[in-house]
Amino acid sequence: MEPIKIGLIGTGHSHAAGKLAALRANADFEVVGVAEPDQKLAAAAQGAAAYQGLPFVAEEQLLNTPGLTAVAVETNVPDLLAAGERVIEAGKHLHLEKPGGASLPRFRRLLDMAARKHLVVQLGYMYRYSPAILLMRDLVKQGALGEPFEIHAVMSKVVNPPSRRAFAEFAGGMMFEQGCHLIDLVIGLMGRPARVTSFLQHVAPIDDRLADNTLAVLEYPRAIASVKSSAMEVEGGARRHFVVCGTEGTCHVQPLDEPNVQLALSRPRGDYKKGYQEIRFGEYPRYVGDMADLAKLIRGEKEPDFSYDHDITVLETMLTASKMPLDR
Repeated sequence: MEPIKIGLIGTGHSHAAGKLAALRANADFEVVGVAEPDQKLAAAAQGAAAYQGLPFVAEEQLLNTPGLTAVAVETNVPDLLAAGERVIEAGKHLHLEKPGGASLPRFRRLLDMAARKHLVVQLGYMYRYSPAILLMRDLVKQGALGEPFEIHAVMSKVVNPPSRRAFAEFAGGMMFEQGCHLIDLVIGLMGRPARVTSFLQHVAPIDDRLADNTLAVLEYPRAIASVKSSAMEVEGGARRHFVVCGTEGTCHVQPLDEPNVQLALSRPRGDYKKGYQEIRFGEYPRYVGDMADLAKLIRGEKEPDFSYDHDITVLETMLTASKMPLDR
């Protein structure tokens, strides 16, 4: 099959270069160009290895490229939804970077328009296709962990002052910026929570008003999930983790970016023994699984693993946890 022609709009998102590298390494795709109207961002991207050899063109020219099938939107977060809408209006499949914007009504309209045009919209949550998360999801689905009653998830790091100022643009701060990844995973396992309670603090001695120490509690009829994200944890990447405790076992993934799994079972299950055991996956190459899945979705080779309803629930829950409005 001929490769899928895909373009990139925006280079400002922190995932942009990595996402582009994954696309260029995937034989299912041909990256045809990049649109970045901000001259400063464009100049920085043109000097980076991931962008070498690619033409930088106006967005209108990119969207009218002969044979263009899909576009990845990697703008700064405030511009995600507007760019995504233009892609869907142009009739192209869309990879929309996380968290999919800050307006639930506008996000719903984008998905409604995509559904009417039979277009794929894939969100850029980078842990969906981690081998450790796939194992955890399978264990829960098979009932190997019994009935989940507790989820505990942490994703923190030290954030530099310029990034802190950018993150502070949204009231949810670190819950909006990083907690969204964890909320996506919780919703994927447990569905819509019955109630969301959050705690957003600014504790660093920096006058930027960033909610830099955040916690959300998602309540279910028979389970509680806690999601934690801060901007000040030294070597926070090593402690990023996601834990599911069930009545028949526990699955603990840590760290998320180079996943090891500590699995405890009440009795043997398939290849896994009773008691604790460690399963090592090594370094997880971000975005590779996402882009492989996107190609299959565009070619109609599979049904989506994450529905539009799932993505709406994630954004609604994340905005609630971020104490941000749902009606605008």
